[in-house]
Amino acid sequence: MTTTPDRPPVVDLETWQAARDELLVREKAHTREGDAIAAARRRLPMVEFDGTVEVVGPDGPVPFLQLFEGRDELVVYKHMWYDGAPHQGQCEGCTTVAWHLKDAVYLNARGVSFAILTTGRWDEVAAYVEFMGYTQPWYSVRDVPAPVGDNMGYLTSYLRDGDRAFLTYSTTGRGDERANASLGLLDMTPYGRGEAWEDNPEGWPKGRDACWFWRTDADGNPAWGPTSRPVPQWTRPGATPVQTLGREGHHH
Repeated sequence: MTTTPDRPPVVDLETWQAARDELLVREKAHTREGDAIAAARRRLPMVEFDGTVEVVGPDGPVPFLQLFEGRDELVVYKHMWYDGAPHQGQCEGCTTVAWHLKDAVYLNARGVSFAILTTGRWDEVAAYVEFMGYTQPWYSVRDVPAPVGDNMGYLTSYLRDGDRAFLTYSTTGRGDERANASLGLLDMTPYGRGEAWEDNPEGWPKGRDACWFWRTDADGNPAWGPTSRPVPQWTRPGATPVQTLGREGHHH
């Protein structure tokens, strides 16, 4: 076995397979516990609310029930918003999540609709959606009460029974990670997410603050200053270097 301070030890394939099989036992236990938690999630009670409450989309105000698109289940992501801020000033964490949810074709095939809700004024939201090239449905829930509007940054599930609407589940923080496939892939790599909280071997590259990768400058360097954009924005036509975020505060 050979080792260097910032690399996994080098071993033969048989030794690697033995270590991999040992870890697999723990991974299988983790999977089974996740299945048990999902089973408990399906047994949560639900809350009925007024499904005729109006949200605003490209066709103007529509009842919330329309977001189900005739299906019985609906998942939404609630995108934080900075009023009046330019595209580069909008929430970088929510941009990361929304970018990973650009296509809901598989959900639709399973009888589940998907939409993104936000508290921004529709004229601002529409311009942002066009700039980002999003094709999934977006709606403004400005001034709409919970459980449709209110706090943003959540993944939330709803159920429809005819003209009745129900809240079934909601999560935020690291609960939103299930929508970000990149994080799961990073967790499979030797250096992981590169965040300071991770438990890494001695001598591994030093991690950074959580979410340091959400924004970069025009050269691709991680940055949280006024010259940065949420990372996915640099793929969009017309995403030029900037000098202001048009907002105050460091938002997660």
